[in-house]
This record gives sequence, structure tokens and C-alpha cells, in this order.
Amino acid sequence: MIELYYFPGNANLAPHILLEELGVPHRLVLVDRGVAAHKSAAYLELNPHGRLPTLVDGDLILFETAAICLHLADTHLAAHLAPALGSAERAHFYKWLIYLTNTVQAELLIYFYPEKWSVDPAEAGRLKQRAEARVADMFDHIEASLAAHGGAFLLGETYSAVDPYLFMLSRWTRLMTRPARVRPVLGRYLAGLAERPALQRAFAAEGIAAPFY
Repeated sequence: MIELYYFPGNANLAPHILLEELGVPHRLVLVDRGVAAHKSAAYLELNPHGRLPTLVDGDLILFETAAICLHLADTHLAAHLAPALGSAERAHFYKWLIYLTNTVQAELLIYFYPEKWSVDPAEAGRLKQRAEARVADMFDHIEASLAAHGGAFLLGETYSAVDPYLFMLSRWTRLMTRPARVRPVLGRYLAGLAERPALQRAFAAEGIAAPFY
């Protein structure tokens, strides 16, 4: 059985939602960040970077959220969580997944952990403010893209693995001055995803109560 190492609401949320969408038997393994369990010797044997999530699928031990999402899509082709290989749609799928993980998520990490980039508290505060502004610009871009194609999902009319990823990152903005949900098109998109039973099951399993975003 697949094991997903998680902490509620962390970067494990997107692959967790995908596991629920797929209906794949899996077991959640709590890594309690409150007691720094992600830095324990036992966990570091699985994931030497001490980050979440980690997925164990038989002999395969996999970390990095985007990699786990791709693995789940590629090992369950009948679910159509990613467009066909070699297609233009697949290229856009890669574009969005990489944009979300390399650009949006990376900036969110500066917002949440500015002290990692500066030991000066005043400078760390300015970094946090600047990161929030940059994240807002990124979500404006996503809003415009959703509005341009008018589809229900990030790729258009078809749900894919990039949608729970975007939902997860959007949720992380919920306490910002301009959270993702305040944008009209993105707000409707998030509300629609929040109605999916798989997403609701994932939140329930992680012990996260509504509002989800």
C-alpha cells in the first residue's frame, strides 16, 4: 500500500487529493512538525532534506510534491490526470506544474520563512512584504489565464493534477492581504474544486475544517 508522509495542510495536500481522486488505497503517516519530527533520524532516512511530503510506493521512495504528482498521474493513465504525452496540452500541463512549484511555491516559501534569507529581523520583514506582493502578481497572472480560456480548470475543461496543486498554493495565501480567493474567476474556480468529494475527503483525513481556502 502507498504511504504518504504528511503534516496537515503542508505540501502533501496536492498528492493527497490526487490519491483520493484516484481511489488508490493509501496510508497517511503523520510527521509532526510541532516536535520537529521531519528532522528526526528516522524521517531523514526516507527524505534527507527533511521536508514534506514523502511517498513510499513499494520499493520507491519519492520526495518533491511535483514529482509525486507526476508519478501518480503516470502510473494511473486511465484516470487522465495529465494530457497525452507529446500533445500541446501536455506541454501546457508541464508549464503550469513547473510554474506552480518553481515560481509560486518558491516565493511563498520566502513569505513564510523570510528569516532563512536574512538574519536581520527588519530585512526579513521587508522580504516578507515583498514576497507577498510578488505572490499577488503571480495570482493575478493565473486569474487572467483562467479568465482567458473560460474553462472550469487550469487547463480548460479537463481536471488534471495541476488543479489540486493550485488549490493547495491558493490556500496558503488565505491570510494575506489579497488572498487568492478574492479574485472573481479564481474565487469561483476554488469554490468549484472545494466541492469535489476527493478534496473534502483529503481535508477530513488531515483534520482540516472548512473554510478550506
